[in-house]
Amino acid sequence: MDVIDVLRARRSVRSYQKRAVEDDRLERVLDAARIAPSAKNMQEWKFVVVRDEETRAALVEACAGQTFVGEAPVVIAGCATITDYTMRCGQLAYPINLAIAMDHMMLQAASEGLGTCWIGAFYEAQVKQILGIPEEARVVLLLTLGHPSEPLVPAASSLKKRKKLEDIVCREKWS
Repeated sequence: MDVIDVLRARRSVRSYQKRAVEDDRLERVLDAARIAPSAKNMQEWKFVVVRDEETRAALVEACAGQTFVGEAPVVIAGCATITDYTMRCGQLAYPINLAIAMDHMMLQAASEGLGTCWIGAFYEAQVKQILGIPEEARVVLLLTLGHPSEPLVPAASSLKKRKKLEDIVCREKWS
């Protein structure tokens, strides 16, 4: 698939087949995060890959009861190991860097025909306890991964309504 086709095929998947994600596909998804850019090339991330059914079931409660989290064959916790670096622009680096890395994962997954869902609705303390994540690390987001119940199709008609380009882009100055 071309990049634009991958972008159009990617969507939030909340229904998965009861089928394991192949090791080689999972490794390519994880490698996509490894090669993602980060501020000062800090790579201040660690990814906890959860395949165990009981652990995924425990994550459902930590994710506000979202049952599909436990139904996905893989859940990946994107964690920050350095949380105090502020970029010159005044933004904390770790949330941005982790978002880029996880987006790389999502796009690689879509190119593999796998579905993902970005999970921001979770209780960090519970996730840390379940996954044994140290207090000083931050859980930035969770990502479900698996074979979607319905295939990903790169079609404009499958996209949610998006604003027009002219509504979100300014040329030369804010207008």
